[in-house]
Amino acid sequence: MGKKVLVVDDEQSIVTLLQYNLEQAGFEVITASDGQEGYNKALEESPNMIILDLMLPSMDGMEVCKQLRQQKVGTPILMLTAKDDEFDKVLGLELGADDYLTKPFSPREVVARVKAILRRVAASVQSQETKTVDNNPNQITIGELKIMPEHYEAYFANEHLDLTPKEFELLLYLGKHKGRVLTRDQLLSAVWNYDFAGDTRIVDVHISHLREKIERNTKKPVYIKTIRGLGYKLEEPKLND
Repeated sequence: MGKKVLVVDDEQSIVTLLQYNLEQAGFEVITASDGQEGYNKALEESPNMIILDLMLPSMDGMEVCKQLRQQKVGTPILMLTAKDDEFDKVLGLELGADDYLTKPFSPREVVARVKAILRRVAASVQSQETKTVDNNPNQITIGELKIMPEHYEAYFANEHLDLTPKEFELLLYLGKHKGRVLTRDQLLSAVWNYDFAGDTRIVDVHISHLREKIERNTKKPVYIKTIRGLGYKLEEPKLND
């Protein structure tokens, strides 16, 4: 599992707190105090994980995230913010952040999030080298979609899907409950626990991202169906769809 973490925050007390706790957990920590410096270090240092504050001088966290993703930098990003604002949360996830924490937070929770995300990334990389798509007993197969829980991977039409951790967890939960209508609140609770209580638009954003990756026509989805007034369900595509 990668051990280098870049912390980008302009509050020195938070940087010191995170650096101490991450180093105690065995991580190598590099830091930046503004957005431009953080962006440059993300490119130069090739960290395994980025903890990125939303409100930064010179370039805010949203712009840093956006530019990194435009440069095809797939490093997992955990965004931090002092705001409890649904718009910020949704926009950050739309731009490619993998997870989100609102200040104040527990340093132990940050370390736990970092470890969980890096474990998923490591499992994904290792599985690419050690397995084939077919003949996996734990695989969930729905039409041309294959979900591999133990490897944190999914394939569509035998093509590997580039999913964020939350996209994968959402797809897996839908897959495990194939054919069942799941409300937005159910999905929010199951995939995000209570981090985004009430922010059901975050579910819609991730459903939209998944459809872009597994639906041939996102305007007429055949896998992830919207059940008006209720939520969503993942089902086998019908022949006439």
